[in-house]
Amino acid sequence: APRIVKRDFEPGFFVEHFVKDLGIAMAECSRMGLSLPGLDLAFSLYRRLNEGGRGKKGTQALLMALEEMNS
Repeated sequence: APRIVKRDFEPGFFVEHFVKDLGIAMAECSRMGLSLPGLDLAFSLYRRLNEGGRGKKGTQALLMALEEMNS
């Protein structure tokens, strides 16, 4: 949270790596027949950042996706 408040989006963990990990989790959920709407939402938001050229930002850049959706 402190980095978000400061609008410091430099990576501790890259968005692009998180998208990869969430994709693995999504595939496993699908294989198991699980529906996890929170995971689906997170995957969608982080994928939006990644596809928008922000894959090298930190995961706290999630704020950017939420701001775009609400501006």
